[in-house]
Amino acid sequence: MKSKFFAVFLGGALALAMPVLLSAALTDGVMGGDGAKMASVKPFGKTSDGTEVQLYALKNKRGLEAAITNYGATLVSLKTPDRDGKLVDIVMGYDDVAGYENGKAYFGGTIGRYGNRIGKGQFSLNGTTYHLATNNGANHLHGGIRGFNKVIWQAKPLSDEVLELTYTSKDGEEGYPGTLHVTVTYTLTDKNELRIDYRATLDPGKDTIVNLTNHSYFNLTGNMTKSILQHELTLNASQFTPIDAGFITTGEIRAVKGTPFDFTKATAIGARINESDEQLKMGIGYDHNFVLDRAGATGLVKAAEVYEPTSGRVMEVLTTEPGVQFYSGNFLDGTEKGKGGQTYQYRTGLALETQHYPDSPNKPNFPTTTLKPGQKYSTTTVYRFSAR
Repeated sequence: MKSKFFAVFLGGALALAMPVLLSAALTDGVMGGDGAKMASVKPFGKTSDGTEVQLYALKNKRGLEAAITNYGATLVSLKTPDRDGKLVDIVMGYDDVAGYENGKAYFGGTIGRYGNRIGKGQFSLNGTTYHLATNNGANHLHGGIRGFNKVIWQAKPLSDEVLELTYTSKDGEEGYPGTLHVTVTYTLTDKNELRIDYRATLDPGKDTIVNLTNHSYFNLTGNMTKSILQHELTLNASQFTPIDAGFITTGEIRAVKGTPFDFTKATAIGARINESDEQLKMGIGYDHNFVLDRAGATGLVKAAEVYEPTSGRVMEVLTTEPGVQFYSGNFLDGTEKGKGGQTYQYRTGLALETQHYPDSPNKPNFPTTTLKPGQKYSTTTVYRFSAR
């Protein structure tokens, strides 16, 4: 896209005596006060209550492109090169905010206050039982009826490669205790990485639980009509957390060795997905949390790698989190109309949601997700792209 700048100036003699007043409708960026080029912004439609929503475009020096909307702090598109250098969008999504407002698949959204499921929509903290919105049968899923992916965030472009978004979740929102201040920062690095930094603090008064993630669906072919079953997946996880018939973790941590859940070596996603395995039947495919082999590491570790043979695209996932939810697009059924009017069919997208384990507040043996006033929630996930 070529830069276009629009300026509105106070007219007549009055303009000579007063500062120039600028209003910009951007398609490719403006200069910040320190001379840095800012991310571009353009209208992305209005919500059903008439609120205007924007779409911000980031680009790094090597040509990687990402678009993020302040509705749900959502990753709308991500263009990465194949082995021939051809840039193609590899994430599912919609053409405007109406799709995200009405959609039920969480495409690209920032998920919170708690990503994944909480059994029976309740948990106890400091002797008090909290009842959350139940939006997945009897359970609470991805923050509730109006999670972080369905609210308007305040967006602040920091450069052509960096966008910061903030949101305050008030005490009692979707049943959660405490007022939480959240910042999500998207950065395109010159290593062809999309880096997502999550930060949060809590007002004095009440403890809470926090488990933030991003819910992008990837198809590294760039063709969302193609199955993801030929994608080759490696997971740095020798254990996973089994689920029950309601998709709630049982509390067990089970070895993947000798099961269809062993992705410790690169394996096509479809190689064992239809095996007669109780957990595959429970999840209707892969929809499970994998326990990362962190070996005591406290920083970023490699959680996963996905390779798509026809395009040569490679996506590595690094995270500070203890787990990653691998989801094989089992509930995509053609009812979601995405970009350009295309329908997203069964198993044409995969998600790798970095996270603490599902239902951790009700599983004392799982890593804690409790946040107290005065503490700082801080976690980072990096998606690194290459081709071979």
